[in-house]
Amino acid sequence: MAQEDTIAFLKEALAAEACASSSPDGRLSTPGSSSSDGSPCPVDVKETHVSIVLLAGDLVFKLKRAVLFPYLDFSTPEKREAACRAEIALNARAAPGLYLGLRAITRSEGKLGFDGPGERVDCIVVMRRFKESDLFDVMARDHRLEPAHIDALAETLARFHASAERFPQAEGAAAMAHLLDLNDKSFEGCHLFAPDDVARVEGKFRDELARIAPLLDARAKNGFVRLCHGDLYLRNICLFQGRPTLFDCIEFDEALARIDVLYDVAFTLMDLWLCGRRDLANLLYNRYVSAFFMRTQADLPAKIRDGYAALPFFMALRAAIRAHIASGQARTGHGGGVKEHEDEARAYFSLAEDLLAPRGKMLIVIGGLSGTGKSTLAAMIASEIGPPPGARSLNSDRTRKAMHKLRPSDKLPPEAYAMNITAAVYLRLLSRALDALNQGRAVVIDAVYAAQEERDSVEKLAREAKVPFLGLWLEADPEILRQRVRERPKGASDADESVLYAQLQRPVGEISWVRLDSSQPELAERALALARTTLAAPPSR
Repeated sequence: MAQEDTIAFLKEALAAEACASSSPDGRLSTPGSSSSDGSPCPVDVKETHVSIVLLAGDLVFKLKRAVLFPYLDFSTPEKREAACRAEIALNARAAPGLYLGLRAITRSEGKLGFDGPGERVDCIVVMRRFKESDLFDVMARDHRLEPAHIDALAETLARFHASAERFPQAEGAAAMAHLLDLNDKSFEGCHLFAPDDVARVEGKFRDELARIAPLLDARAKNGFVRLCHGDLYLRNICLFQGRPTLFDCIEFDEALARIDVLYDVAFTLMDLWLCGRRDLANLLYNRYVSAFFMRTQADLPAKIRDGYAALPFFMALRAAIRAHIASGQARTGHGGGVKEHEDEARAYFSLAEDLLAPRGKMLIVIGGLSGTGKSTLAAMIASEIGPPPGARSLNSDRTRKAMHKLRPSDKLPPEAYAMNITAAVYLRLLSRALDALNQGRAVVIDAVYAAQEERDSVEKLAREAKVPFLGLWLEADPEILRQRVRERPKGASDADESVLYAQLQRPVGEISWVRLDSSQPELAERALALARTTLAAPPSR
């Protein structure tokens, strides 16, 4: 199944035509064209365990390797061509401008060419090229991946999943069991992991699957198994034309992409977790859940609708799959250095086991006047609380706007802040918090909580849910608050200086929560220490 001649031909062909890669109307260039000065463009080659990607100028040629794995069969030209056609069709859903078409490689009179009358030797997918620096894994590594990118990605994923084809007759737990079987088989050929370690992790997976099996079956029955992307790690997301774009979805086996939508996004969450951006993983989780919730069956029981309990299992399974893939790349040498892939495989394997470790749940509520930094603190601590990818983060401003079916950045009219609506917002926060707590998820709420009855109600919720409770009251000098409100960028909060002035005039009563000066630089560390102490304390009677 050697493809050396094909690769050599593709390098020569791409070098010759890449600099004139497309006409103004976006059609493929004429074969044999070259740069304006007649010189060929340099060709870069990237290798993975399943593909060889050639890049030059504004063009990409993607050749599928002639390989056979337990989960993939590209062993014949016919199978590779079918996969190429499926790749173009499926990726048109999320990245229509990125994929240009398919070219057949044919042999005539002993020479290779494109789309000729002779024997079909292979085929390639042709794509537009984008900057490698716009890949999300590169952006994360270079500390250029920002919350704004994650906000936009969450909306992109929610829209994509909401419109994806549904399979209400699909399996839930049985499909995951099949993936575990494939995973076990793949680990049998891995040379990096001791059999005892593999058996221990496999046992944890089976135990966790047994625990969440009814939830997975219920979600499948209610339409949450859809034709997803299937391979959403950070390197398959890029900024294209200024927007987060999903590309290179699974095309070789539709069953591997016919999955629970949360299992799809869990790949991205796991990858962010591994690269040390737990904050962004938690942000993506919270933004995605909210955005998808707006587009799904609100009348379903919360446990089925939200699926929170399945996330650690989903993230861990994604990590385990990446572990054996990286191990295979180390063994074959495809796609980079052996040691690099071995280190990557070990990191994924360790992460898989860690993600399956039990974590306690708790309720943290952050109150304080406008400008005290409640939402900022919530974002800083949520990823460190509870099961991966961290706490469900609930915010009164976002909740209020969602109740009015507005985007977080939209401004509400003054009547949306009437007392009866504010009361409804706080009730919604309690309801959402209880939903998450009942599913084993930790919760962080941030809202003003200026009224004693509001604080009493959320404490009562924690008592009735039998979870540890930590109330934090943020405060700062009024002049600091005024400056923060005046200078903060446009976001979910509509509070201005007049709102803050009114809050400062209104008594808040006795504050029994832990009072913290929000102007102190160690605020997040202090809050996390308090949270861990609260979680470790024996339950009150």
